[in-house]
Formats: sequence, structure tokens, C-alpha cells
Amino acid sequence: MAQVKLPNPLARRHLLEGGLDPAKAKAIGEAYLAADREVEAVDFLEIAKAHETLEGLRERSIEAGDVFLVRAVSAALGDELTAQAWSRCAEAAVAAGRERDAETARRLATIGE
Repeated sequence: MAQVKLPNPLARRHLLEGGLDPAKAKAIGEAYLAADREVEAVDFLEIAKAHETLEGLRERSIEAGDVFLVRAVSAALGDELTAQAWSRCAEAAVAAGRERDAETARRLATIGE
């Protein structure tokens, strides 16, 4: 498979607004993931309806305690985390030294109860 070149910010916006083919969207999303640019991958993976990839990304973001990424992926999947999943995210955030993320995840865990 040929390597996909990541678009610059303006080209990225045009791609997202222009009715992108799902196969191309998935390739771009996976290229962003390979470049460790997960947040930028989410929109392309959503267009591609790459639910398995998004679910895996969400699990990794929970394990990293990254609340921003968890919320972005959950929005792309169209669902919310359980209180238990938010609690796991909070614990991971504490372990990673992400105190603000831990606080936010704990608050979201209590909302989801």
C-alpha cells in the first residue's frame, strides 16, 4: 500500500468538508494514527465509519487517561462512556500525572452513575 501524505491544515479542512470517499478517509485517518496524531485522525475515521478502529483508539485513550481524546472518539462513535469506564480513565490519568484529566474523568463518572 502506498504511503498516504498527511494534508496541511487547509487541505485537511477542504477534505473534511468536501464529501470524502470512505476508503480514502480511512487511509488518511490511519496515516494520522501512524504519525501519533490521534485527535486529527478521529474525523477521518468517523467519515470512514471505522468503528473498530475508533473503539480501539478510545480504549487506548482511556488507558492513557486522555479525557479530550476519549470525548472526541465517543462523539465520533455517537455514544457515551459508562461511569466505570470514566473511573478507569481517571485512575489512568492519575498514574500518568494528568491531574486535570483525572478530575474531569472523576466528575464525568459521577454524572454517568
